Amino acid sequence: MISDEDLLTLLQAAQWAPSAGNSQPWSFLVARRGDPTHDVIVDRLSRGNAGWVPQASAILVAIAQSSTGTENDAPDFSGYAEYDLGQAVAHLVIQARALGLETRQFAGFDHEGVTAAFSIPRSHKVMVGIAVGVHKPLDEQAELSVRGARPRIRKSLSDFAFSDTWGHSWI
Repeated sequence: MISDEDLLTLLQAAQWAPSAGNSQPWSFLVARRGDPTHDVIVDRLSRGNAGWVPQASAILVAIAQSSTGTENDAPDFSGYAEYDLGQAVAHLVIQARALGLETRQFAGFDHEGVTAAFSIPRSHKVMVGIAVGVHKPLDEQAELSVRGARPRIRKSLSDFAFSDTWGHSWI
């Protein structure tokens, strides 16, 4: 199980992430395995995530502030809110690794259901979940053993690092 101190450290890493105009347009639902918040989130997981996410010590749901108010015509809060939330999550994930914890992000859950269950205002957008826990060897993770044993493949740098004109590889 993740300690209160480690969970606090993760959230502080997110807290200090850079954001446009220091707007800090992020929020997190914090759910520890066995608490009511955890149960509500687990009940809304997709079939593909229901087998492994509940095993994590904690689930964090990352939320971006998308508008200034709850009215249908409320102005956008920041055009960079989702980008800023991504930075906060990245800082949290790097801090988790420094603490010897593992994280895995997922989007397979009922976003509207989570929004309703926790009375999240319409000015905020539920984005992703982050499972946090201690690493277990793949042979102890039945749901992930096949998926985890596959080679990880990434695009070549020449497919996304451009110079001079779009599509012209920087490499």
